Amino acid sequence: MIEVGLFNNLKIARFASPGAFLKDEDGNEILLPNKYIPPKAKSGDELAVFVYTDSEDRLIATTLKPNACRDEFACLKVKDANTIGAFLDWGLEKDLLVPHRQQDKKMRAGEWHLVYVYLDKLTDRLVATAKIKPHFERENIQLEVDEEVDLLIAGRVELGVEVVINNQYKGLVFESDIFQDVLPGDRVKGYVKTIRPDKKIDVSLRKKGLENLEKGAQDILQELQANEGFLPLHDKSDPVDIQSMLQMSKKNFKRSVGILYKQKLVKLEKDGLRLN
Repeated sequence: MIEVGLFNNLKIARFASPGAFLKDEDGNEILLPNKYIPPKAKSGDELAVFVYTDSEDRLIATTLKPNACRDEFACLKVKDANTIGAFLDWGLEKDLLVPHRQQDKKMRAGEWHLVYVYLDKLTDRLVATAKIKPHFERENIQLEVDEEVDLLIAGRVELGVEVVINNQYKGLVFESDIFQDVLPGDRVKGYVKTIRPDKKIDVSLRKKGLENLEKGAQDILQELQANEGFLPLHDKSDPVDIQSMLQMSKKNFKRSVGILYKQKLVKLEKDGLRLN
């Protein structure tokens, strides 16, 4: 069975002028347009493709990866809005529709909104809703304090940043627990800080205990997080380079790296410093 709104593993059945026809185990076929066919692909090859409907409501396959699949949350930018609804950029050629009835407030081009993607049972089309509250799990919270979780950054509020936890729960990162730049739509790792009696969840972007590190060590951790876990600095680096990148002296850098190394938070490599 071909699943709309999800990635499907399908085999190439045959080639035709518009592209390759893929089939599932039941023999159902779907078109993969020429521009998405991998080089050297041949009949019998199995491909992982995302399935959705094109502008004429025909099922179509693509090797592009959308920013959200069916039954997932996403924070997306509005490309356009008209009498039909708002159209969101989700990484595919056809934009994702949020009908007017599924908007919690009027959406305008250029805005970012947290939405939930679902399959409309009446039209068999993928659409999104900004009325997200019913889609969060609010009673059966299967998380533990200090557990590492996946976070989707939703947007800033007065107390900090709202997040989606593991695509299931709503959470909050307080301003005091934010030590890196985060933007709507970012996906980052976090740690469960508190699960309150009212089932609200507080999350931190730092492991428990890191808040007690001295400032120099915290600054280095922050830069490592912002640079994909690596900094081209080591004990033989020019003090000017260390000052330029971290705004600290070489002496402070070496002391701070020593603290991080003792706590097994970083690895010392020949050409730099890497997060463990």
